[in-house]
Amino acid sequence: MKTLARLGSLSALAALAPSLAFAHGGGPHVHGFFAGLEHPLFGLDHLLAMVAVGMIGARAGGRGVALVPQFFVSAMVAGALLGMAGIGLPSLETGIALSLVIFGAMVGLARPLPLATAAALTILFGLFHGNAHGLEIPDSASSIAYAAGFTLGTSMLHAIGVLSVVKLARWPTTVRTAGVATSLVGMAMAAQAF
Repeated sequence: MKTLARLGSLSALAALAPSLAFAHGGGPHVHGFFAGLEHPLFGLDHLLAMVAVGMIGARAGGRGVALVPQFFVSAMVAGALLGMAGIGLPSLETGIALSLVIFGAMVGLARPLPLATAAALTILFGLFHGNAHGLEIPDSASSIAYAAGFTLGTSMLHAIGVLSVVKLARWPTTVRTAGVATSLVGMAMAAQAF
C-alpha cells in the first residue's frame, strides 16, 4: 500500500510541474561524458522511460531480457547520430511523452507483449530519445564522450528496470502499478507538449 501511495504522489508531483520534468532544456550544462551520463538520470522523462524499457525486457523473458534494451540503445544511438547531424525528428517532445504512455502501458499489462512488438516499439521510441540527446550536444563538447555517457546512463537504468521486475516477481501488481504511474506521467507531459 505504501508503494501505491508513493507512486501516486510522484505522479501527482510530475503532473503539477511537468515543465520541470523534461530533460531537454539545452544550455551550458550539456557537455562531455558526465553531462551525457547525468542526462538520462536527472530528466524524469528519460529516467522513467529507461527503467520501463528494462522492465519490458524482463517481462518479455528469455532473450527479451537482453534484446529489448539492446534494440533501444541501438535505436537511441541512431537517433543521436541524426541529432548530431542537425536532423531533428518532428514532434520530439510529444514522441518522448508518448513513449512514457506506451512503455508504461506495456509494463502495466497483465501479460507482456510478444517480443517482436516490444522490440519494434522500443526501437521507435529509442530514436526519439536518442535524437533529443544528439540535438543537445554543443559544438564545444566531445560528442563521443557525451554519447558514451548517455549510453552508459541509459544502460544502467535498463538494468535497474530488469532488476526491479526480478526482485518484485512475488508482487506483480507493484510492477504493473509502476507501469500505470509511468503512463500517467507521460499523459501529463503529452498534455503540456500540445
